[in-house]
Amino acid sequence: MPRITVVPGSVRKICQLTGEHDRQWHCVAYNRTESRFGLVGTDLGSSFEHDGRLWFLFGDTWPDAEGGDSVAWTDDRSPEPGVRLHFPSAGGRFTCPRVSTVDGRPVSTRFFEVPTAGFSANGHMYVFRTTEHYREAGREVMGRSNLTRAVNGDPTRLTSLYDFSVVRRGGRFINVSCVIRDDGVPGLPFRGPALLAWGSGLYRASDAYLACVPLAAVENENAWRFWSGTERRDGRPCWSEDESAALALFPHPEIGELSVTWNAPLGLWLMLFYAGAPRGINARVALDPWGPWSSAVVAFDPRGPGVGYGAFMHALDAPDGLSDPGREHEWGGEYGPYVIDRYTRALPGRRAAVYFVLSTWNPYNVGELAMVLQGE
Repeated sequence: MPRITVVPGSVRKICQLTGEHDRQWHCVAYNRTESRFGLVGTDLGSSFEHDGRLWFLFGDTWPDAEGGDSVAWTDDRSPEPGVRLHFPSAGGRFTCPRVSTVDGRPVSTRFFEVPTAGFSANGHMYVFRTTEHYREAGREVMGRSNLTRAVNGDPTRLTSLYDFSVVRRGGRFINVSCVIRDDGVPGLPFRGPALLAWGSGLYRASDAYLACVPLAAVENENAWRFWSGTERRDGRPCWSEDESAALALFPHPEIGELSVTWNAPLGLWLMLFYAGAPRGINARVALDPWGPWSSAVVAFDPRGPGVGYGAFMHALDAPDGLSDPGREHEWGGEYGPYVIDRYTRALPGRRAAVYFVLSTWNPYNVGELAMVLQGE
C-alpha cells in the first residue's frame, strides 16, 4: 500500500487568485479581477489543458443575478509568484458561460449549477457541469451532471451532449474529476487512449467512484464502464455497463468536490477532497486508478498555524478583518481543492511540489496554495 506524508511547514499560500483585495496581506489581489473584469468573487477553479493554454473553470461568480459562472486561461509556465489569469470578457466584464441543447434551447446555469471538470479530446474542449440544483434535507445539492462540448473551442458557449449521472437514479458521478491517458491503462476493459473519471454522488454524503471511456467515444454515453470491484483470485479490476453496479473505492462518505491527478514524480494517483473527519482537505494515493487507496492524510488543516482561520479564512465573529462585508457571522470554510497539474514538479528525496487552488466560503474567493508531499 503506497503512502504519503505532507512535509511539515510546507503548506503555504502563494496568492489570492481572484477578487480585488487580499485582506490577509493588505494588498491588491494578484489578478485584480474586479477592476479588470468586473468579477468580485467566485469559487472552484478546476483546470485542464487545451490548445496550449491552461483553462480554469470557476463556479458561481459575483455579481451575476442569474448565478452565472466564469472561466479563465493562462499561458504561465510557472506558478509563482502567482498565476496570471485572463477572463473572456466584453465591455470590461467577464463573460458567463452559457449552455444550450443541440437544438439551441437554453440550459439553466443558476446557482449551484457549476462546471466541475474539463478535458481536451479529438480536437474539442469538453466540460462536465452539475445541473438540477435543489434542496434536500435542508441543504443545497446538485442533482445531475452533464457533459458539454465547447462551440468552436469557446468555453463560454457550451452544447449539452448528454446527462452523465443523476442523483435521483442513484448517480455516483455528480462532481467529477477526469484524467486523459493517451497510452491507456492496463486493467481497463479496452485498449488505447482513455478518459478516466472519478466521481461523487450526493454532495458531501458520498464515497468516491471510478468510470472510464475510450477517448474516441466520449460523446457516446453508452460507452462508459464503471469499476465494480476486483476479482478475488487474481485482483483484476471488474467493470460494468451499469452505473448502479459501481462500487466505492474506499469508505469515506463525505465527499463533494474532488481532484484526481497522476503525480508523475511520486508515481502515484493523488486524490484531494474535503472531509469533516479528519477535518480539512484530505489526500489519498494509489498505484492504480481503482486502488487500493491509502488511508487519508490531512493535506490542509484550516486550524493550522499560519494557514486557514485567522490567516486568509474568516473565523466566525472574529475581528480578523477577513470577512466579506456583511458576512461576519459566516465561517470561512475550505473546499474545492483542485491540483493544477501543469505545475507539479519533482524535488530531491522522492518528494513532489504540488500546487492547488482552494476555495473559501468567506471571503468568497479562490486562493493558490502549495505543499510538498513525501512518498513512502
